[in-house]
Amino acid sequence: MKNISRSYGFLILIHGIIALMIFIVPFLSKIYALLIPIVGFYFVYKTKNKKNEVLLVAAYLVGVEVLLRMTGGNFNNEYVKFSVIFFMLLGMIYSNFSTNAFIYWFFLVLLIPGILITSISTDYYNVDVKKSLFFNLSGPVCLAICAIYMFQRKVLFSDLQNVVIAMGLPIFSTTVYLFLYNPNVRDVLTGTQSNFETSGGFGPNQVSTVLGLGIFIFFTQLILFSKSKFRMILNGVFLVMICYRAIVTFSRGGVITAVVMIACLLCLMFYFSNAKGRGKFALVFIVTGLMGIGIWTYTSLETGGLINKRYANQDAAGRLKKDRLGGREEIMDSELKLFLDNPILGTGAGMGKELRKQMFNIDAASHNEITRMLSEHGLFGIFGLLILFVTPFVLYVNNWQHLYFFSFYLFWLLTINHAAMRTAAPAFVYALTLINVIKFKSGNNANENTIDINKV
Repeated sequence: MKNISRSYGFLILIHGIIALMIFIVPFLSKIYALLIPIVGFYFVYKTKNKKNEVLLVAAYLVGVEVLLRMTGGNFNNEYVKFSVIFFMLLGMIYSNFSTNAFIYWFFLVLLIPGILITSISTDYYNVDVKKSLFFNLSGPVCLAICAIYMFQRKVLFSDLQNVVIAMGLPIFSTTVYLFLYNPNVRDVLTGTQSNFETSGGFGPNQVSTVLGLGIFIFFTQLILFSKSKFRMILNGVFLVMICYRAIVTFSRGGVITAVVMIACLLCLMFYFSNAKGRGKFALVFIVTGLMGIGIWTYTSLETGGLINKRYANQDAAGRLKKDRLGGREEIMDSELKLFLDNPILGTGAGMGKELRKQMFNIDAASHNEITRMLSEHGLFGIFGLLILFVTPFVLYVNNWQHLYFFSFYLFWLLTINHAAMRTAAPAFVYALTLINVIKFKSGNNANENTIDINKV
């Protein structure tokens, strides 16, 4: 796997130009969407996936998904998920997969009863089965296939970092596009609700989610891989840009998730540091805190204080809102009631929305993958969730050198609670918790491939 970090600055520049070109000529987004899997396939074919190149391609697809969707580049809503699945299967053909990954094959089997229930239910409800199944199961299936490929796969930390950067590059493009689409935030603010104009005309929840992932990626670049003052300033500027655009979407989920991921990473690094290394962390904490205060203060001024009210769960007049999750509590409550009514087999994959509409007069898709699995898959959904919750920790017992483990796991867990699995990001990032991060290959210097926490 080529070291992306060597050409980091050039790649950032290219992705800034990509955003500009798509903004000027929107049709280029479709060409971009078509070229990524074609070039990716050629890349994997040439290398025979000797160094898990499919991870780079899949990571890039994950990072670019929201940009493609907000600019009309996606050929359909599941385009990126299916592309990621294709590359994971291609990776299995070239590099096989662990036989211990059977647990995720079993997870796929647990989804079958829900599919059968939905097929039977079409006789009673006017539901497009194909559309419903694709919308609700593409995420879990993508997660399972990614997990099967990555299960205990040995990856150098330097190669994992290249995968992380591959996700971050198109997220930078997304940020640049948002500045071009909406250069003046004040002009489009009307209240404290999630704002489509500041989110590139696309769903603020999904934009916030991917930008939150970008915040974490560029934060790690800043504190772990800024080996010069120029690189430090560069990454600091990128981090500020992404933080600002994430906050002004007025969608809280992605921002809160990013803060939790960063806090978790810092705590883990502090824990594994020696006494001298822990002393240096005082500076890291101070700089991080000051940067956070600075970004928030500037955003508050730019939004006329509306962002403060948004995070205080108030409307523009300062009145406290009745619900804290933007109406999601009502959907979650209905899903739990549906689960209690159908505890064994569930209502059927994708049937939750139709039943909520008829029984509770709620016409909205689920935002919470956990309650959706319960209501639509019943007892099988519980078993499936247990597999997803427990398996990564079983592997982590012998994989403590995976520095990003907890941050990745929490990204998946928090994201599926506020944005379900609308995008491929939570599925792919979850699977990254399953890889076996190794310090160095035989004959290599460990210091070339790992981060010495005590030298940060």
